[in-house]
Amino acid sequence: MRAFGNRTLVTGMAMSVLAFLYAPILVMMVFSFNDSQYTGLPFNGFTLRWYEALFSDEQMLMSIWNSVFVGLGVVVISVLFGVPAAIALDRYEFPGKGLFRRIVMLPLVLPGIITGIALLGFYLTIHLRLSLYTIMLGQGTALMCVTITEVFARLQQLGKSQAEAAANLGANDWEIFKNVTFPGIRSALFGAMLIAFSISFDEIAVTFLLTGRENTLPMTLWSLLRREVTPEVNAVATLIVFLSIILIVAGMYASRGHANESEA
Repeated sequence: MRAFGNRTLVTGMAMSVLAFLYAPILVMMVFSFNDSQYTGLPFNGFTLRWYEALFSDEQMLMSIWNSVFVGLGVVVISVLFGVPAAIALDRYEFPGKGLFRRIVMLPLVLPGIITGIALLGFYLTIHLRLSLYTIMLGQGTALMCVTITEVFARLQQLGKSQAEAAANLGANDWEIFKNVTFPGIRSALFGAMLIAFSISFDEIAVTFLLTGRENTLPMTLWSLLRREVTPEVNAVATLIVFLSIILIVAGMYASRGHANESEA
């Protein structure tokens, strides 16, 4: 604001950018309630029939379930591999530790299409049939870094004194993890799980290349949009927006934890 010298001007510019980015989403939400079979003006009246049609569409419901199934699998993979990696980064010294910390973030930096092409080539090389499980493995590999970074950041805040005290009192590694480490990282881990699920549910680049005969929701919407933008598509997109907002906000709040949690 000091650079521009005008608070009103800077605020107006910021609001204009936000309006440009999010106005299409608001328009889509409005037209999901339009009593017309076409997406466009005029607005003929308020209706919920497109949401009713959505929940009676077996193909759409199956694709939603496939997305949920893949998302849950991605969360499991990210937790099983991400938590041990974060603990190893925090507690142990090993060759290449600094390089590993940087490589962890590579899946988020690389374009999804590059990750998808690499994974597709690998799966074809080992003759792995494309299915929901290949999507799960591909997304889990990419989103594991979310769990690693969130849990590692919390471990850095907690420090090592409590774990060292428990070890001095005779606790083994499992007891230290169960009674000391896990209570401290619980909220960060929950937040990372919500964020990973949200990203997986909406992901299309990797999914497009690794999908088999079963489609997730983004792939079903993509096939519908190639023909026409229908009010039913607006309805399901509106629900996804609200679900994503809820998951992201809850994940960010949980990952921060409560102020007294790290002090306990």
